[in-house]
Amino acid sequence: MAKRTLIDKLAILADAAKYDASCASSGTNTRSSLGSSGIGSTEGMGICHAYAPDGRCISLLKVLLTNFCIFECRYCINRSSSNVERARFTPSELITLTLDFYKRNYIEGLFLSSGIIQSPDYTMEQLVEVARALREDHSFRGYIHLKTIAEADPLLIEQAGLYADRLSVNIELPTETSLSSFAPEKSGQTIRKAMADVRLRIDAQKGEDASKSHRKSNNAPKFAPAGQSTQMIIGADKSTDADIIETSERLYSGYKMRRVYYSAYSPIPDASSDLPPISPPLIREHRLYQADWLFRFYGFRTDEILSSSINGMLDLEIDPKLSWALKHREWFPIDINHASKSQLMRVPGFGSRTVEKLLKARRLTRLNLQDLIKLAPSVKKVLPFIETSDWSPGHLTDSEHLRARYAPPPEQLTLI
Repeated sequence: MAKRTLIDKLAILADAAKYDASCASSGTNTRSSLGSSGIGSTEGMGICHAYAPDGRCISLLKVLLTNFCIFECRYCINRSSSNVERARFTPSELITLTLDFYKRNYIEGLFLSSGIIQSPDYTMEQLVEVARALREDHSFRGYIHLKTIAEADPLLIEQAGLYADRLSVNIELPTETSLSSFAPEKSGQTIRKAMADVRLRIDAQKGEDASKSHRKSNNAPKFAPAGQSTQMIIGADKSTDADIIETSERLYSGYKMRRVYYSAYSPIPDASSDLPPISPPLIREHRLYQADWLFRFYGFRTDEILSSSINGMLDLEIDPKLSWALKHREWFPIDINHASKSQLMRVPGFGSRTVEKLLKARRLTRLNLQDLIKLAPSVKKVLPFIETSDWSPGHLTDSEHLRARYAPPPEQLTLI
């Protein structure tokens, strides 16, 4: 077999990395090489960008060190028994790619994950070496996100946090039962311990920053300044949305996660089968992100979000906030001229920016419907749930056909 070129490896390992979520460069320290001998920054703009819903610019080289793996996780396309095309970078090859891409203004940083080769410790050593060499040998000041291996020696994860802006320890699946069934080499206890170790080290770093007493200099490396995140596979097991949301809440509160990422599972077709792969549950993934947003930023409790679910599953046709509002119509209509911020945040169609605009505008005048049209992006959606100085929804709020106003129209099925 012909030896793979660097570009061949990149094609394989960049494609293999598409199943890793947790790819957003936010929350870290401001670093720049301007006026110094280093290269890169955490804020620079590259050529190829993706933008998160909150406006963050993401331009990272997202790649695996290798897609070889000794583990047999049933939901993973790179599991040991899979017949996918395999490749492996050496640390020096990956360092060269990162630097070359940055100098060409393609990227603003690196997102690095890997399959497990030889052992968790050996693989983690390789990942750490990439980050170390970029930082120390090449003075790279761009963003680095490392997917860490829970089974690796804690000292290696400690080293990783000194070079990376953000660390990820994947929770994998919502429940311990599912994990033992789908990923027999992995342990929920081991994963949670690794997360706890990262959290404790981040907390210790914050204490050091506050006191300044344990730092030798202002240039001392900080531990994972952008925090930690995790990824959960959605749809591979029989976990309900309730299981997923409750697990996420524990991760945010117990481990201070910056973000829990949901990854819709796409079943891998049998190579001998003529059947097409099943479509991934992207709508379900989207609804879970919306629910996640509600309890993180909109003041909803998880039991409130789940109060409108059926058998623990969110409504796929309408978003969770609207689903809650339809279930709890006694809350509405809300007078936008007198309601509190927390009440306004519960109105379907009102985002945090719209609420802030409303609060600011009503200090100067009593808001009417025309004012609302100027301030809110989706007035049609909010009308059944609000009152203004010249608008009241009347019986619309209690209409039995209100849900049909928002749900997508039924589709004609085909027999062919």
